[in-house]
Amino acid sequence: MWGAVARHGKTVGAAAAASLVGVGAFNATTSMDPKRSTAVASCESPTVVGLLQEIAQGVSRMETTLGGLKKSSVSSSTNTSGVPSNKNGNGIDVVLGAQWGDEGKGKLVDMLSQEYDVCARVAGGSNAGHTIVANGVKYKFHLLPSGILNPNAQCVIGNGVVIHLPAFLNELDALGEKGISYDGRIKISDRAHIVFDFHQTVDGKMEAKLGRHKIGTTKKGIGPSYASKIQRNGIRVGDLQNWEHFERRFRNLCDHHERAFPGLKIDVEEQLEYYKSIAERVGAMTVDTIEIINEEYAKGSKILVEGANATMLDIDFGTYPYVTSSNPSIGSVLTGLGVSPTKLRGIYGTVKAYCTRVGEGPFPTELDMVEGSVGYHLGHVGAEYGTTTGRGRRCGWLDIPQMKFSCTINGFTSINLTKLDVLTGLPEVKVGKSYKYKGEELKSMPADLQVLSDLEVEYEVMPGWTEDISNVQNFDELPVNAQNYVLRVQELLGVPIRWIGVGPNRLDVIDRGEGWDAANDE
Repeated sequence: MWGAVARHGKTVGAAAAASLVGVGAFNATTSMDPKRSTAVASCESPTVVGLLQEIAQGVSRMETTLGGLKKSSVSSSTNTSGVPSNKNGNGIDVVLGAQWGDEGKGKLVDMLSQEYDVCARVAGGSNAGHTIVANGVKYKFHLLPSGILNPNAQCVIGNGVVIHLPAFLNELDALGEKGISYDGRIKISDRAHIVFDFHQTVDGKMEAKLGRHKIGTTKKGIGPSYASKIQRNGIRVGDLQNWEHFERRFRNLCDHHERAFPGLKIDVEEQLEYYKSIAERVGAMTVDTIEIINEEYAKGSKILVEGANATMLDIDFGTYPYVTSSNPSIGSVLTGLGVSPTKLRGIYGTVKAYCTRVGEGPFPTELDMVEGSVGYHLGHVGAEYGTTTGRGRRCGWLDIPQMKFSCTINGFTSINLTKLDVLTGLPEVKVGKSYKYKGEELKSMPADLQVLSDLEVEYEVMPGWTEDISNVQNFDELPVNAQNYVLRVQELLGVPIRWIGVGPNRLDVIDRGEGWDAANDE
């Protein structure tokens, strides 16, 4: 459809004449810059009125993309179903990890959140980690949304998150020590489940029992806490406000774990004393976040969701069992925040200009990490060490089949390409263009880990660049080879790349503008 023409940049469709004579299907594009995009517009069994509407919509979108007329925002207080709608047309924007995590989501969230009224976390727990450098100060976030650095933003921890309250309160205290005020700005869902210390102990025991077949978890108790949730004996944050109820459920949960894991000893009285001491502080932040989020949406507030972990660690879509215990893909926004799909707007996939992975599991484009190798260069220059665990990350080339799979799952409207600067100095750069298994090209990401481990990756090789790009502010100022790399990745993915990371600091990002976001193509 015509959306495909406007969506990927400066492409103009030439189909009006064909449509007016009633041709059943047509394909015609004239590209102003053939390097940047190739798009095909097609319509089947068209009517004249329908085709004219398509043409009008396509022209409007092209004008927007090319920097022409600004699209007007049309809104009303009530839609056709009688449900109150967003006043100003804003939707919920989402930043997600598109690879195996550690892509640099927090940096984009931090940059975007300065313009948002609400920032939210929806899944995972303290196994996630984002590092932000602001005004020379380094902040490490594990449970808090990075948007907390915006003094005007409300920060929501949704019902899909599992919270280790001691770690959460320590994170708050560390913020206070650095002069960040958070009073009244943090809302925890009363439906969010609690991670207890014994969940973390169990996590470590289960990992140790697996030996060389270990998953590579962070041992933060995330999996065991979600297991308690699914077994329906978990305890929620809201339960703390009814002490008798909390104490009874806590004793039962401890008894269950001590019986299930022989040798596990829990100091129940000490733990109860601790939770009683923090109940009032936590209670002041505990609310019905579902009500709050949907009210904020109806008021027209700008809402940003900060994804944790990444698509290839998704319990359903990732390289199972080497995955996390939640759904860090687009579905978690709906189930972990309590909003409907129609309220989503921009979906931004964050991807490194190469690829990394922490922990175990197959990694098709993985490189050797010996000193002097390309893998060593990526790890050393890119400072590839986990925020949460400190573990060194495995490094490899950008994996296009994996990214296409991630795009399919999440429906990204734009890509945030990070750490392009790390490729500087390499004589050549590669992208894994396709997978082959037993001589046959694979059309999707295989679920079978043996296949994923044994497949062959076909690479496309491009010339590198040596110029320092850390101070570049506009796309056209990048070295030609760096531009070509970005444009080729964009072409292979079929999704516009809006943001490009060129350095480690907070503002070392090129923003190509709203024309490179398909969310604006409606």
